[in-house]
Amino acid sequence: MVTERAREFDTQDLLINVGPQHPSTHGVFRMVLEIDGELVKDVIPYIGYLHRGAEKLCETMDYRQGIGFMDRTEYLAAFNAELSYVMAVEALAGLEVPERAQWIRMILCELNRISSHFMFMGAFGVDTGVMGTPFIYGWREREGIIDLFEEISGDRMMYAYFRPGGLAWDVTTNFKARVREVLKSITQGIKDFDGLFTENEIFVARTKGVGYISAEDAIDYGMSGPSLRASGVPMDVRKDEPYLKYSEIDFKVITGEHGDVFDRYHCRLQELRESVKIIEQCLAKMPDTGPIMPEKMPRMLRTPPGEVYLRTEAPRGEYGVYLVSNGGNRPYRLKVRSACLSNLQALKQMSVGQYVADAILVLGSIDIVLSEVDR
Repeated sequence: MVTERAREFDTQDLLINVGPQHPSTHGVFRMVLEIDGELVKDVIPYIGYLHRGAEKLCETMDYRQGIGFMDRTEYLAAFNAELSYVMAVEALAGLEVPERAQWIRMILCELNRISSHFMFMGAFGVDTGVMGTPFIYGWREREGIIDLFEEISGDRMMYAYFRPGGLAWDVTTNFKARVREVLKSITQGIKDFDGLFTENEIFVARTKGVGYISAEDAIDYGMSGPSLRASGVPMDVRKDEPYLKYSEIDFKVITGEHGDVFDRYHCRLQELRESVKIIEQCLAKMPDTGPIMPEKMPRMLRTPPGEVYLRTEAPRGEYGVYLVSNGGNRPYRLKVRSACLSNLQALKQMSVGQYVADAILVLGSIDIVLSEVDR
């Protein structure tokens, strides 16, 4: 009689390297997944591939020259990055920005928020398996916005248009008409994405209940923006600490209920509609004429000794600039508070216990920009 001998099998968890050169990482980012079968047991993120020393370089440039480095930290929303920087300089220098310049800044920043969210929709759609259509929709709407930005600033991405005290030059004479023209296309684009994703059975199955994080944990990780608001935390710098003219504008702070991948998508979709409302109100309130810079601006701006932290609500969350002056014409110390870096800290908690394919969705739902993370 032949008896079978019981065999004991040793199992070993597998390490999967994702990135740093891979479309799913949304930039030069690497994460190592430790998996058991198809389940993620651990996530080790690696950053720094795009570190260029932007903060230190700003300390060697005067206040105007530093604007270009801010553009390159947040290249999908450069106006928002510029705004935090120039407002920090203005706070140190005691500069009063003319009313008309403030309205123009708000319009451009909200348009930049919209273009950034459209790019998220396009890339995230591909992450979920919808191959061509999302990017076609996203690029189509973004192109109209970028064409407008080029008419105003002369550049399609790195604008360097905001200045301490106001703007580099005035907007075009048909500015309001062009913005309203772009808003019509944006409204249609929002409807297209809503119809493509929100009630799509496959999209909902792939995103609902995936990558959950509680409000308490999201706060502990320092998350902000749509990634935080999706967990039900109504934190928005535009409401909590109004800057520019946001205190005069009526808009909602969009929050989610479940803190999952679907809510992070849906919050951004609804924020698109709120940004359209904000821009329409700005156009109605913006004076047709008036100064865009203070009357007396020195050729070379110098700030008195001091320090300031200035934050704004960028598309990915709180973008802050800590600025120290020793009384010269350049920062003594500059530090950027990256929303993407703080949001990325929660990646492991949101991914462990999910399937490998879902870990890609979790990363995509954070909407990181690696040049802002690494600087």
